Amino acid sequence: MTDETTTDLETPRESLFEAPPLAEQERMIEAMLFASAEPLSLPEMAARMPHGCDPAEALVLLRRRYEGRGVNVVRAGDRWAIRTAPDLGFLMRQEAVETRRLSRAAIETLAIVAYHQPVTRAEIEEIRGVAVSKGTVDQLIEMGWLKLGRRRMTPGRPVTFVTTTEFLDHFGLESARDLPGLAELRAAGLLESRPPGAFGTSVAEGEDEGEDDIDQSEMFDE
Repeated sequence: MTDETTTDLETPRESLFEAPPLAEQERMIEAMLFASAEPLSLPEMAARMPHGCDPAEALVLLRRRYEGRGVNVVRAGDRWAIRTAPDLGFLMRQEAVETRRLSRAAIETLAIVAYHQPVTRAEIEEIRGVAVSKGTVDQLIEMGWLKLGRRRMTPGRPVTFVTTTEFLDHFGLESARDLPGLAELRAAGLLESRPPGAFGTSVAEGEDEGEDDIDQSEMFDE
């Protein structure tokens, strides 16, 4: 009698921790990605879901379901988001244009970090051939496109700069490996044709560069 009673009590207790069906988990992932203003990581999604859920498996199903649709489930670094299909981006161009503009110095600094990260300020200046003002780097950090990386184990332990998940998400990249080639950047007018290893000239940063501002929404636009 005692054994039967114990079994009867334990059975419903175990059922409380039974994970929802995979189809329901897929719906949960869809709801979170749709409502979130920022891409979400698997651990962040798992923390919001009932015990026993497998967000990775549900995400695979959801991504497959959205293939060929007007919106896709895309990866930005180690995070995921629902974004407009790349071939339909022209429909959103007017809404996507931002008023903030980046100077040529900021464009080149961002490009150097993206292609050489992690990179120190001294290395950026060596590649560009001109000094990098603190304001240029601060602007890119405030925009969320750059962040501080690990310090170099060299004299002075200089800090390094790396791109962020927001940078990848803004340009629709899964990782830095998906960045366009330098030839594509020059063809788009984002980089001038200059001697190898020299992004800048001998003029000090800020002289005449402010006249060559570029709308940030046009960067890397194919």
